[in-house]
Amino acid sequence: MKIQEIYQLAIKLGKETDFRSKEQIDLLLKRANKSYSKLTKEEKEIFDIENLTNPYADSRILVNTDKDIKRIMMGIDMKEAELLLADRLGNIDLVISHHPVGIALAGLDEVMELQADVLEQYGVPINVAEGLLRKRISEVARGVSGSNHNRAVDAADLLNMPYMCLHTVCDNLAADFLKKIIEENNPRYINELLGLLLEIPEYKEASKRKAGPKLFAGSKENRCGKIALTEITGGTEGSAEIYERLAQAGIGTIIGMHMSEKHTEAAKKAHVNAVIAGHISSDSIGINLFLDELEKKGVDVVPASGLIRVKRIK
Repeated sequence: MKIQEIYQLAIKLGKETDFRSKEQIDLLLKRANKSYSKLTKEEKEIFDIENLTNPYADSRILVNTDKDIKRIMMGIDMKEAELLLADRLGNIDLVISHHPVGIALAGLDEVMELQADVLEQYGVPINVAEGLLRKRISEVARGVSGSNHNRAVDAADLLNMPYMCLHTVCDNLAADFLKKIIEENNPRYINELLGLLLEIPEYKEASKRKAGPKLFAGSKENRCGKIALTEITGGTEGSAEIYERLAQAGIGTIIGMHMSEKHTEAAKKAHVNAVIAGHISSDSIGINLFLDELEKKGVDVVPASGLIRVKRIK
């Protein structure tokens, strides 16, 4: 496969498993194209044109090539050390990081708009969801603005190593996977939900490493009520003020990857059960589903940087 084919496959899978409808995604891209058409020549020169076809600003080709990709190395955080490792191994055609770097890290805040659409699906009015997220999105934008975004990209350039990152596209795969399992099994109590998660190989292995699913807010004896996967995809952690609104919308339990102390206290105050499935293990689920698709196409995979590799292909 060519690197562009791998990239396009990732975007395709991300769209197919996005909690938003195809119509919503198409409208988003249409609005981006309309905004681009109104820019001046100077503004167009610095515009990220990938935004016109890819709704995930945190998923990008960072160092391109036209070579055939036969063997890739992919993991959670693939930066300078992992790039050097790939170069040392000598038979890696492409390095893929899950967490964003370069221009994709600089654009992390842009994908958080997805969270507003997901919250609306769970009953939170869109004006409330957008209002609460706007402040948080601004915080994230300022938080990443001072980062040395291109450090790892420069390293890949110097090594002449093709480089890519795929963040929200893989998180969408994980969220869709978990949603289907939960809807199929419909756990009634929190301890049943935790038990269900532990049947998933990535979470079981993470538990052996003391990083498996945990209950951050609520009681294992509580009933789940309506379960919302509000914090599996959408860039990074959203607003801590949203839990009260979710409770008002009839949500009893949220499932997330990770949760700050501020968010945990807010969930407790709103009497919302918070099941934190695990960060690296949840990331691994989405990555594994993507890598399975690559392996079907004959691409060899070398897992690295914390990835819990589980194959689901026959």
